[in-house]
Amino acid sequence: MGSLRDILNNLARDYAVAWSSGDPDAVASFFSPDGQISINRGEPLQGHAAIAEMARRLYADFPDLEVRCDMMRWAGPHALFVRTLEGHHHATGNRVVTRGWEQWELTSDNKIKTSLEWFDAQERQSQIDGV
Repeated sequence: MGSLRDILNNLARDYAVAWSSGDPDAVASFFSPDGQISINRGEPLQGHAAIAEMARRLYADFPDLEVRCDMMRWAGPHALFVRTLEGHHHATGNRVVTRGWEQWELTSDNKIKTSLEWFDAQERQSQIDGV
């Protein structure tokens, strides 16, 4: 078994790869069965089905979505996944680059129990619109 640093860095890498795969169920598998995500203070989405549906909607908007892990930090069961999302919007064809992060609370087996995601929605929309 590797160090905690290795385990969490691998988790971040694999999570980015899952997002880049286009497979919503792969994304949801990183969450505990009752795991939840809240995006920019939005209503929490709880459970694998809801999380997979959220990913499915994002893939519909950005069919060539790629996610990169820019940085990973942790303190006990809490982690910060800093990332960049990049893809072309399906309707406008515009390239969109969104930087942000997720604040995670992890379970003892390193599944995401809660994720608070943050990004600049106004900036993303401006890129989609080509403004």
